[in-house]
Amino acid sequence: MHIPDNYLSPSTCATLFVAMTPIWYYSIRKINKTLSADKIPLIGIGGAFAFILMMFNLPIPDGTTAHAVGGTLIALLLGPYAACIAISVALFIQAIIFGDGGILSFGANCFNIAFILPFTGFFIYKILNKIHLSPFYHKCTIFLSAYISINLAAFFTALELGIQPLLFVDNLAQPLYCPYPLWISIPAMSLSHLTIAGIAEGLFTLSLYLFILKTSPNIIYDSQQIKLNSIFSLLAFLIIISPIGLIAEGTAWGEWAPEEILNDTSSGVSLGFIPEKLLNGFNYEAFFPDYTMSGTTDILAYIASAIIGVALLIIIFKILGSIIYAKKQSL
Repeated sequence: MHIPDNYLSPSTCATLFVAMTPIWYYSIRKINKTLSADKIPLIGIGGAFAFILMMFNLPIPDGTTAHAVGGTLIALLLGPYAACIAISVALFIQAIIFGDGGILSFGANCFNIAFILPFTGFFIYKILNKIHLSPFYHKCTIFLSAYISINLAAFFTALELGIQPLLFVDNLAQPLYCPYPLWISIPAMSLSHLTIAGIAEGLFTLSLYLFILKTSPNIIYDSQQIKLNSIFSLLAFLIIISPIGLIAEGTAWGEWAPEEILNDTSSGVSLGFIPEKLLNGFNYEAFFPDYTMSGTTDILAYIASAIIGVALLIIIFKILGSIIYAKKQSL
């Protein structure tokens, strides 16, 4: 679901970045009102969970991969506004340091993954939970909220990719950006998320939510005390097993490198050409592209990348919490 650079036109990227700007602004204001300064670091922990879950690539029957996000999980624990900021920062770190998702398409990725996913998951859960039937029903609402929300995010991603060949073509009527129209992009994205990624999102969300609720119920944003030992232990465990994400071979649908898309057969036949802007568009070299590091094995590099991402998220929000706390104390 991470849209790379040059798959969307600059105008599409700009439109979605502008659309995200008031969402970020309002989310920050909402967090400032609802979360005390000492609980701002919880947002970093939420972002750390999202970062780790997005590293667990899952094999799809068509030869591509997909992953869970944890957006609904963070929204249920900290609220959708905190989830939006947590996932946005995680996506920024992924794009800048690891080249996972584009720089120009950052706003688009945030719109789909940090806005559509956590907000729809949160409000679907609230609607379904208006009826209190049984503990089993409650678990079903958690699973369904996560399942539906990631599929909605995937649908919007497919929509953004699918309109590109309808709007942006060269003089020979060949697509300049993503070459797959809506009747290919929507079924392709739906296949991977309805069958694999959505189920994984639902199961991850349900199991992690129940674990956190049992071991650290105080992480929820309206609690009074924070005890995070079990949460950090869970994060450490996920970091250690993160190389499981290397088992799934192939590239996620719509995230191919230019040389990969030339021979892609997801539409039934080989594409046979590389769209001009994919071949000669914006190019950014990440510090550790695709979570690799020279001079070490893929497994160690993956674990090191997970540590870097988690540490950065926790440190960033720890510092922000300290700044906000100091500011409020001075007032």
